[in-house]
Amino acid sequence: MADNNIFLFVPNLIGYARVVLGLGSLYFMPTSHILAASLYILSGFLDAFDGHAARILNQSTKFGAMLDMLTDRCATMCLLATLGSFYPSYLFVFQLVMIVDVSCHWIHLHTSNVLGKTSHKNVGEEENALLRFYYTSRPFLFFMCAGNELFYSMLYLLHFTYGYTFLGMSVIKILVVLLFPVAVLKFILAIMQGGSAWRNLGYIDIKEREESDKKQ
Repeated sequence: MADNNIFLFVPNLIGYARVVLGLGSLYFMPTSHILAASLYILSGFLDAFDGHAARILNQSTKFGAMLDMLTDRCATMCLLATLGSFYPSYLFVFQLVMIVDVSCHWIHLHTSNVLGKTSHKNVGEEENALLRFYYTSRPFLFFMCAGNELFYSMLYLLHFTYGYTFLGMSVIKILVVLLFPVAVLKFILAIMQGGSAWRNLGYIDIKEREESDKKQ
């Protein structure tokens, strides 16, 4: 008989480890940038393994999906809040990114649950081609998520140090420049994701009202 104690499923154990690493990163952010960045990046790196473990071990759960999503959103939001204090001239930009990141992911997950989808990553043929590719291509999804988190992590490190140099240029600065388009595209994809979810939620309301009118 299968052990259905989902709280001890491997992907969820990885999720708990990510929470601990994330909290450790936040604690050390003001005082130890190397340790904070290392813990943050490691937590993000493990994000690639919990989903893989869930598929391989047949341990996908709603609990795990929510834990994964909230860990990602909270960690990114806290890092962006820190960046807002480090770069006050760009505070509004970081606030905007936080609003879009949290709200669009939440409404997308909520709408997916209302529609009865088994995963918020199941995107229909009617959706935008880029958004569909984002969710159906695991390498692209990993590249976008990892690149986005690495961009903000490098911005964090840049506040403290220029790091190693290559041909007289800061490696951290080079990564910030190279990863900036990834962060912009991730922001655009989040808006597309949120817009699609709001539209689908509206269609659900319309369908329910039409069915209610037919019964009267």
